[in-house]
Amino acid sequence: MSTCSTVSQDLDEPIAGTAATATTWLLLEQPGPWGAKALTQSHLDPALGRALEEAAQGTGVRVALIRRPGRHADCGGPAERQVYMAHTVPGNVRLHAATISDPRQLLDLDFAALGMGDHHTFDSVLQGQPHTGDPLALVCTNGKRDRCCALLGRPLAAELAASGVDGVWEVTHLGGHRFSPTLLVLPYGYAYGRAHAHAVKEILHSVQDGRIVVEGCRGNSAWERPGQAAELAVRRATGEDAAEALSVVRTAGAAPRWEVTVAHADGRHWRVSVAQSAALPPRAESCGASVLGSPARMDVVAVRESTITTAAALAG
Repeated sequence: MSTCSTVSQDLDEPIAGTAATATTWLLLEQPGPWGAKALTQSHLDPALGRALEEAAQGTGVRVALIRRPGRHADCGGPAERQVYMAHTVPGNVRLHAATISDPRQLLDLDFAALGMGDHHTFDSVLQGQPHTGDPLALVCTNGKRDRCCALLGRPLAAELAASGVDGVWEVTHLGGHRFSPTLLVLPYGYAYGRAHAHAVKEILHSVQDGRIVVEGCRGNSAWERPGQAAELAVRRATGEDAAEALSVVRTAGAAPRWEVTVAHADGRHWRVSVAQSAALPPRAESCGASVLGSPARMDVVAVRESTITTAAALAG
């Protein structure tokens, strides 16, 4: 029986514009098994997991659990846990880290501020500091959500760790099981699909130099799906690879058609037409799906350089 990722690849389903959306990622180390809804189905206190979900609601913060690659004993939480806060909006990108002993401390964070890139409560409550190590590569490995994430994600995470790549973590959920193995690279927040170890190493080397690899990229989590597709299209059209060079400054319209304005840090602008359509033929959107579906795909129809200013773009 074919897996959802095999079917998606065989059908050449495009992956641009499919990344999970979050302006800020809050990542908590939690070894051991994860359920499909990991925040409430792991060795983390379920009441705390629910409280974190509620605190993040509507703030732009996405909370996820992480663990080191390898076998995980079915035991309780560690004495100390790693926590990361990553804000991914260009111009204000930041990645801070902390080590905590009590995960309930996370409830003292100002989630609305975190969603806007304000790291002060993270640093004051958790004694956080800017992360000075290598970029983080978060590989989705939660087989309880979809078996492809375990079958393809766990070997990728293990291979990267065994080859000496620092900053590799397994993560609970990035969406898009059918694009497994999937990963999110921080601090810049670009997601990738159908990833292989050699490509991930190239991606991480580029990130260390402040550059973005477009091949295999699903989009920047800072933007909604039309903006993700539009920004990647401008990168392809111009060859721009500087990580924080481009921003989505306006998205007009609604499904199935948007006009997205992408701005360059040097003042240039592009208007990008993005159309949503149903991916055909119908296919399983995950291995656990009971019926076939036609997932939405984002197709860039046109990329036009514009002479408008940022102020004019924001004013519409």
